[in-house]
Amino acid sequence: MDKKNLVKKALEAKKNAYAPYSGFHVGAALLTDNGKIYTGCNIESASYTPTICAERTAICKAVSEGERKFIAIAITGDSEWTYPCGVCRQTIREFGEDIVVIVAKSEDEYKEYTLKELLPHSFGPENLK
Repeated sequence: MDKKNLVKKALEAKKNAYAPYSGFHVGAALLTDNGKIYTGCNIESASYTPTICAERTAICKAVSEGERKFIAIAITGDSEWTYPCGVCRQTIREFGEDIVVIVAKSEDEYKEYTLKELLPHSFGPENLK
């Protein structure tokens, strides 16, 4: 996995963020098991509830194209370290606990976690069987 390239794609996606209310821009890049990368950015709405985070945008793009197996997701934001919110962690969890989550300030400065570290004792599809 080329982590620097994944972070670079997330940084590029951040430029497309639509954040006129918060002014907080986030980009994400999602790596599938077959090597494809899907990017996403946050998209705000004046009524806030329909706002969607960058991570979920990337996941929705990938899933709508038939992807279901993810290896890693890189996230960049306007703060020093931007971690996925609770809703995004749960959405990522839908596709596995071992997905690598990379939070990055730059292509060269990033931290790496498994989703299981960020969302311990989670609820997933296997709990409904």
